[in-house]
Amino acid sequence: MPTPPPEDPERARRDPARTRRALLDAAAVAVAQHGAGVSVDVIARTAGVSKSGLLHHYGSKEQLLVALAQDAFDRFLLDVDAQTDPADLEPGRVMRGYLRATFADLEDPDSADYWAVMAQLSVVPAVVEAARADSLAWEQRLTADGFDPRAMQVVLLAADGAELAAAVGRAPGGSFAELRDRLIRLTRNAEALVALL
Repeated sequence: MPTPPPEDPERARRDPARTRRALLDAAAVAVAQHGAGVSVDVIARTAGVSKSGLLHHYGSKEQLLVALAQDAFDRFLLDVDAQTDPADLEPGRVMRGYLRATFADLEDPDSADYWAVMAQLSVVPAVVEAARADSLAWEQRLTADGFDPRAMQVVLLAADGAELAAAVGRAPGGSFAELRDRLIRLTRNAEALVALL
């Protein structure tokens, strides 16, 4: 029986999680440069791996693009958790963390790259489905936190509008920080906001 070749020491050092991270990062660069129609070959070259190596970790380009979007959703969840004040025990505390995380992203100079990638991914039906599921999960989280669903709709749409304004280079009247602070104040007085509706 022939003996198998010795294992490649470089391959033995590879970490699948680190490889998947590198593939996601390369996919983000390739999608930003070439759009969501970018080929698997281009993404693999950008990552410095073979096409078969990429497909070993992500079975198809669609799976990779969905994973790229999901990675962005997961990172945002971590940002919200980090921005949620543990000492704040009032209803709407998660919404306030959500607003802080959203507006912190708007001040991040790399956010334009993020929006360019997300805009490209928005043409992929499976990514749109993942985004809908993420949006529904956020609505459930925010409602479970005791925030009035009617007020939540207004505040979320205002935050979404700020994100869109930032993506196209338009700042609100005043600053994003002032808008964030106004929205956070509204979360502390949801009843007054709902009364206006």
